[in-house]
Amino acid sequence: MKAKIYKPSKTAMQSGRSKYNKWVLKFSDKKNQLKDTMMGWNGGSSTVSQIELKFSSKEEAVNYAKKNSIDYEVLESSERKVINKSYADNFK
Repeated sequence: MKAKIYKPSKTAMQSGRSKYNKWVLKFSDKKNQLKDTMMGWNGGSSTVSQIELKFSSKEEAVNYAKKNSIDYEVLESSERKVINKSYADNFK
């Protein structure tokens, strides 16, 4: 079983950024999922895909995975580019 270590991005529906400074270790178990033909829902008997651990830094998440012999993949995120603009710039 493999885990992903990533920093979640901000959703489009929220303006704040305070909840997105943590790194997440999430297990993926796609092979044990079954699709319900009537409702179209995905499900299965394994609850491993629901486990999500949060860490304050990437190094803590990697150390946890190494300590517990978990195969992991680190997904780097791009940093947000801030462009300072003002209303007066429209008339230059």
